[in-house]
Amino acid sequence: MAQEVTLPALGESVTEGTVTRWLKKVGDTVAVDEPLVEISTDKVDTEIPSPIAGVVEEILVAEDETVEVGAVLARIGDGSGATGAPAAAAPVAEAPVVEAPVVAAPPEPAPVVVPPVAAPPVVAPPAPAAVTPPPVAAPPAPAVVAPPAPAPVVTAPAPAGLPQPVPAGGRSMPYVTPIVRKLANDHGVDVSRITGTGVGGRIRKEDILAATGQAGQPAPVAAPTTVAASALRGTSVPMSRLRKVIAERAVASMQQTAQLTSVVEVDVTEIAELRTAVKDQFAAATGVKLSFLPFFVKAAAEALQVFPIINAVVDGENIVYPATENISIAVDTERGLLTPVLKSAGGMNIAQVASAISDLAERTRTNQLSPDELAGGTFTLTNTGSRGALFDTPVVFLPQVAILGTGIVQKKPVVVTHNGDDSIAIRQMVYLALSYDHRIVDGADAARFLTMVKDRLEAGDFDGDLGI
Repeated sequence: MAQEVTLPALGESVTEGTVTRWLKKVGDTVAVDEPLVEISTDKVDTEIPSPIAGVVEEILVAEDETVEVGAVLARIGDGSGATGAPAAAAPVAEAPVVEAPVVAAPPEPAPVVVPPVAAPPVVAPPAPAAVTPPPVAAPPAPAVVAPPAPAPVVTAPAPAGLPQPVPAGGRSMPYVTPIVRKLANDHGVDVSRITGTGVGGRIRKEDILAATGQAGQPAPVAAPTTVAASALRGTSVPMSRLRKVIAERAVASMQQTAQLTSVVEVDVTEIAELRTAVKDQFAAATGVKLSFLPFFVKAAAEALQVFPIINAVVDGENIVYPATENISIAVDTERGLLTPVLKSAGGMNIAQVASAISDLAERTRTNQLSPDELAGGTFTLTNTGSRGALFDTPVVFLPQVAILGTGIVQKKPVVVTHNGDDSIAIRQMVYLALSYDHRIVDGADAARFLTMVKDRLEAGDFDGDLGI
């Protein structure tokens, strides 16, 4: 007999959903947890897996039709009703539809109807000698007459509104969520032998834990993390020369400039997918790993060519527009922050940028840079996201007029628009923060620069710029 597939609750505030696409058609075979239909709501777009295995016999909701949570979407059975015709009638026309396991009936003169645990047994009297049934909570209906022995015992439906535990063995499997199914697999539990305690016999995590003897046990407590205290606690040390220079330059920059920061959020999902596709080939060709940083540098270098005011330097009362984009890359070292310069970055491809950054960073940390490699920068990029920062407001160091900070790349649910329709999707997002000297750079200049960088990164069209 066909079983109904209903629209499950997809969130606390979601009351309805729209069928956007059926992934199976009438007559197709479907397995448990195999995607059956795509549903769109005002909160999320998702695939609904099939709660049972069988053949799709009937689709009750058309594509682009909106229905309430709990509405019947389709019926799945053994394929006998795949033409869409109504299911075959029961032996007695007025008998209720029975979806119960079949067990051997006792050798009684008359067939017996065995109700579920929630209701007392009802004996259907085929003859005057039959047993009189006791009162039941269910509304009166004609008795279900079983065929001659050995007759199946029919389980009557439980009273409406009450949880319906489903006995194990021989019953159709209720829907098991992927999380619960994985938990069962991890513990070697056969879900077909579990009695679900959820509504409608749904198998819950607690049922799996009960089967493994772990129900009620406290969750394992992780061992406390041992933190090694720094030897600098309680001490006083003189500033290093590098630290003094950094301090003096930072204070001078804040005192002599008018700094502010503009921030944009960028979807770098396309770049993330490109990195995944070419990372092995890139590493084999260049000897370095492909991170997000070379893409940020490439996009910034291109935008600097279009908006040279962001690449300018201050010389007294003059604004100097350099002919090349020399991007300083902030490198964190044990001695302090250093900014080796990537010369003529505007003419480099991704492979060249990645190799140069790797080389500069390594020689910066091992104190092998020449003074010229730390001078001549026209713009700075600092990757504060490498240490987990969402974003910051970096300080512009004179004579430059701008610095770009890149935050951590992380997955987030965001609204995306496709063909005019909005939906929520998981995307790889990052914040870009541009600090600039407002004496030279206007807010509109900064916004135009950031917008160009954002558009370049979100397009993800770097295949021809990889250089491998």
